[in-house]
Amino acid sequence: MTPEFDIRMPTAWGGPRVSAGFRVTPEDFQVDEILGFEPEGEGEHWLVQVRKRGDNTAWVAGQLARCAGVTSRDVGFCGLKDRHAVTTQWFSIYQPKAVEPDWTALEQTGPTVLSCSRHSRKLRRGQHQANHFVIRLRAVQALEDGALERLEQTLVRVAEQGAPNYFGEQRFGRDAGNLHQAQRWLVDGERIKNRQQRGMVMSAARSWLFNQVLAERVREGTWLECLAGEPQDEPSGPLWGRGRLMSDAQTAQLESRVLAPWKGWCDGLEHVGLNQERRALALNPQGLAWHWEEGDMVLSFALPPGTFATALLAEVAQLDTTQMEAARGATVL
Repeated sequence: MTPEFDIRMPTAWGGPRVSAGFRVTPEDFQVDEILGFEPEGEGEHWLVQVRKRGDNTAWVAGQLARCAGVTSRDVGFCGLKDRHAVTTQWFSIYQPKAVEPDWTALEQTGPTVLSCSRHSRKLRRGQHQANHFVIRLRAVQALEDGALERLEQTLVRVAEQGAPNYFGEQRFGRDAGNLHQAQRWLVDGERIKNRQQRGMVMSAARSWLFNQVLAERVREGTWLECLAGEPQDEPSGPLWGRGRLMSDAQTAQLESRVLAPWKGWCDGLEHVGLNQERRALALNPQGLAWHWEEGDMVLSFALPPGTFATALLAEVAQLDTTQMEAARGATVL
């Protein structure tokens, strides 16, 4: 039987009491990738910083490869950045003993090259230090008396204690399509021939199982405390794969109970080449600040690689994505 996937997760701080427009324009969601190191100035790779608006990372990588006359395999980047946004991020291009490419062709398609320098190594996923966000929530509306005051109280709690470190909805695909495909692959035995697609589905499946464990810890009020048998010095949950569950005692009992309905998924993920890992349950934003601009709330903060700004925003507001979805439907790359 095909399971139902409700990707809405329980909140930690009482749930949002306001609604707001989300990503009405790409400028409402700005992300700057922070490398945490400087280009070396020499080596066989170009290290290129690009600003993009309304473009996805893979497409920009392909345009850079074309501009430099190399294959897509020669282009590296630290992570995928949101499409319906204005973002800056870094790419590496393997091109030894060559003059700097003419970026004119790239900029004619939209993205802008901000800087370019030589570097000795290809960029790898998760190599950067952080992502810095500036997010505008449009026309914030109170859903009950005192909601605006409680909103700011929630932000103070998030700044001090964090938010549940859920994987964001985008990990699961439109209408949870990646999860439906995971069920067909891991349980029903359907093959996925495309390597990239298989990786996306694998990642979605692990993320879903982690979210189930975190959701239960949020319901029980234990997501900020270490239980008996916690394998690390911080509360964490499993990223499923090959090997024994890394937790023990009370923690292992909870995780086994929560994931019992997903035994077929766990069994399948133990045979796809990934090892058991752990992920922190708490998401701690750095430098969280906010201010009001004529009914809009503007938030700024930094998050480590592999985490999702939407996990933080879920504690803050009910997000109206109607205009963003309309823009996505009208745009074809």
